[in-house]
Amino acid sequence: MKKESIVEELKAAHEATIAAKRLTNDAKQQLLKAIANSLEARVEDIIRENKKDLERMDKADPRYDRLLLDKDRILGLSASLIDIANLPDPTGLSISRKELENGLLVEKKTVPLGVVGVIYESRPNVTVDVAALCIRSGNVCVLRGGSDAWYTNSVLVEIIQDALQRQDLNIHIVQLLPTDRAFVSELLSATQYVDIIIPRGSQALIDLVRQQAKVPVIETGAGVCHTYVERSGDLEKAAKIIANAKIQRPSVCNALDTVLVDREVAQDLLGKVAPYFKESSVKIYADETAFSILQELGYPLLALASEEDFGREFLSLQCSIKVVEGFDEALAHIAEHSSKHSECIVSTDTERVNMYMETVDAAAVYTNASTRFTDGAAFGLGAEIGISTQKLHARGPFALEKLVTEKWYVTGDGQIR
Repeated sequence: MKKESIVEELKAAHEATIAAKRLTNDAKQQLLKAIANSLEARVEDIIRENKKDLERMDKADPRYDRLLLDKDRILGLSASLIDIANLPDPTGLSISRKELENGLLVEKKTVPLGVVGVIYESRPNVTVDVAALCIRSGNVCVLRGGSDAWYTNSVLVEIIQDALQRQDLNIHIVQLLPTDRAFVSELLSATQYVDIIIPRGSQALIDLVRQQAKVPVIETGAGVCHTYVERSGDLEKAAKIIANAKIQRPSVCNALDTVLVDREVAQDLLGKVAPYFKESSVKIYADETAFSILQELGYPLLALASEEDFGREFLSLQCSIKVVEGFDEALAHIAEHSSKHSECIVSTDTERVNMYMETVDAAAVYTNASTRFTDGAAFGLGAEIGISTQKLHARGPFALEKLVTEKWYVTGDGQIR
């Protein structure tokens, strides 16, 4: 019989918030460690289910690498759970406390958000990361992954719910919703049961959620990331930074999309970058100046860039390159094309570095380092739900510390107004 609604799942999630809020610090830590052990014990089961999903996707699809879970990645997820368990509990922290003249004691504390709905694509690691962060912060999560990761997500949630059950806890603290698109609108409108929605995926997904949601939304944005090599920059370092940012894992949001380089050093820089890119078969969309330089170098995977190649999130072994006349043109290009995710300058000019860091509008700005570090784990925050590019509530890695809100506690002794 075809399912008509997810209201029962959402109701169950809302009811489970009572159990989640009652979890002690020790109980949360024990639960996360139990899930970590179960992941390690069931590596082969996870790989088997993941293979079913992989077989339905073209290997050339940029999402294929995001979908893949091998033994190392599963063990990495397990280790991440231990890291999250060892982080301080973000709830119950006193933000302010004062006694008023009338004797009322007024205190503000951090409390869980409640029911966190997350809509995401092709990233089964998100299933574990979100569940762990929500458990640690006393929240409940309802997960709507993509149909292309259904088998993997299902086995991961089964493992998590088994651990909840073994600890005599409400299994609805973590739920996986059906992938039928008809249920997305229901989730986005469920103001009675869901406290926050977080979309993680393509710009199209984020736009859909933003436009249709009645539940408050925290966006995790697409990454259009630039590395600007200013004329004073160390070109050897610049080439390594660019290669790492583009090649190390091209399918993620903090990977490099566009190289900007001052005309004065363009010839030398591209000569140093080209061997790295050639070895990894990176296709370059170059403006006329860069195209001419790379053509002379005999670079094989080369195309003349169109305007659409700037401001484009490639998520693959492709990138664009533009030669600029100087600092001001680079800033203007970034301001026009950035998604406000992660932006880097390679420079030894302290004045220009400071100006870049203060004026470029992005969640993370870098000097002389790869944008690949924009990540909750890399920043010492444990895992993250995503990278927020908006400015309200959370910006940058949206991790454990931001899965809380505030609540006022007022204690009196018969005072009336």
